[in-house]
Amino acid sequence: MNKIAKHSLMAALIAALGLGATLVQAQTAADRVYVIDARNEVATSGTGLCWRTGYWTPAAAANDPAGCKCDKDLLPKEKCAPAAAAAGASTGAQPAAAGVKPSAEKITLSADALFDFNKAVLRPEGKAKLDELAAKVKGIKLEVIIAVGHADRIGGDAYNQKLSEKRAAAVKEYLVSKGTEANRVYTEGKGSKQPVTKADQCKGPKSAKVIACLQPDRRVDIEVIGTK
Repeated sequence: MNKIAKHSLMAALIAALGLGATLVQAQTAADRVYVIDARNEVATSGTGLCWRTGYWTPAAAANDPAGCKCDKDLLPKEKCAPAAAAAGASTGAQPAAAGVKPSAEKITLSADALFDFNKAVLRPEGKAKLDELAAKVKGIKLEVIIAVGHADRIGGDAYNQKLSEKRAAAVKEYLVSKGTEANRVYTEGKGSKQPVTKADQCKGPKSAKVIACLQPDRRVDIEVIGTK
């Protein structure tokens, strides 16, 4: 997905969820990993959750000025503790009331459990896993589900990119069929750019052994954000 398309998709998502930033106002930047509105502030949901751009990763969030504000629970404690203490001292802010703190849960589903190798059509076993996820979602006030598809290194970059996008889209389509609002599910494909296996693992040309070794790279990361 090119930068223009990615920015357009995020802008559409913001508009659909009523984040208070218009399509003209909403903007993103390659050096920021959160959506920035016309006031040059991070755009947030109705419950105060920050909206991420397609550049977001935990590592990138740690280097973003808004990282500790938006994703303190996902960053190293030593990274955000000084900032949080300083902010509390200067503003006199009190802790959020119990029971209203936004929560995020990230799960990784093996693509082989969801799809046949080199396919993007959900298997019965994959549907069963997503049924479990859909049931959990009904127990919270859902903000957004982010489904990110990944592929292994076998095959060309363009092919793997499309395969990862199709897998993420298949997950969205199924969750929507189970009652999840379509505008609550954001999908993205990362191709083979973010492998879990190390560079010195799974060496050699394509073979049954290498395919099995690369299995962890064939996955769909699904993050559910909402309040209980």
